[in-house]
Amino acid sequence: MDRVWLDEATRARANVVPVTGEPVRAVEPAAVPLLNIANILTVLRIAIVPLFLVALFAGGGHAPMWRIVATVLFGVAAITDRIDGQLARKYGLVTDFGKLADPIADKALIGSALIGLSLLGDLSWWLTIVICAREVGITLLRLAVVRRGVIPAGRGGKLKTLVQSLAIGVLLLPLAGAWATAGLVLMLVAVVLTVVTGLDYVVQAIRLWSAPVRPRS
Repeated sequence: MDRVWLDEATRARANVVPVTGEPVRAVEPAAVPLLNIANILTVLRIAIVPLFLVALFAGGGHAPMWRIVATVLFGVAAITDRIDGQLARKYGLVTDFGKLADPIADKALIGSALIGLSLLGDLSWWLTIVICAREVGITLLRLAVVRRGVIPAGRGGKLKTLVQSLAIGVLLLPLAGAWATAGLVLMLVAVVLTVVTGLDYVVQAIRLWSAPVRPRS
């Protein structure tokens, strides 16, 4: 039988030991490229924010057509928030840039929508202040304990973001009567979830800070 010779890369992939008996170095996995679909969607979401604000305040802020445009832009950005995270985890596209840019994009989108609605008189300022203060506070809290560990986002946080997005979407639309009331009710639910999940983060941060630091091996 003729002997089939394999090059080093092929032997490494096929786990074949070379004839010489010398070990073959394992092939290093390729680094995740910065320019990937997950990061592109995150950057797209950031880019949509100023366009969303322009549409929101166009025509005095209450022109039905522009409010619909603003709602569509907000909806597209909110959907990309869901998709980019799933793609990053499923296909191993997690990067340091994504870890930093993704929460910034989320807070920029939600914060700009809340502040914009309050400036237009469609949302009470106290609701906007509570939500924005929580987001800023939790971000600072995470940074404060980052050397001791990472506080993962729980299901409550994801539910909070979903309800916030739904409430904002309804309030953005040029609707009145029962629809406007439904938007305010959703926003009140979002505020409750915002406070509850914020307290949960505080508890987790205290436990993380109080836990003994394990020496590095």
